[in-house]
Amino acid sequence: MQESPVYQSIIQRGKVEGKAEGINLGRAEGITLGARQTSIESTLNVFTHRFPSADVNALKRQLEAIDDLDRLKQVNLEASIAKSLHDFQQSLNGDRG
Repeated sequence: MQESPVYQSIIQRGKVEGKAEGINLGRAEGITLGARQTSIESTLNVFTHRFPSADVNALKRQLEAIDDLDRLKQVNLEASIAKSLHDFQQSLNGDRG
């Protein structure tokens, strides 16, 4: 059966489709990682300009720990409107009140 042309065709098609799916998953993952990195860099850039004396290295570690891209986008917005580094860190840690 393994030598059957139909069987070989099915196996070959499965390999091609599997490879294409893997490439697409790899691209999607790469796009997401790039978007995460861009969001983190943008947030750090906001703080570098708004609060020049802020320790952005400490913030970088906190931002890199966030896996959710939507959360990183929200954090970027919060960085642009935060009244102080302290307020931002509280919002980053989930302390809203």
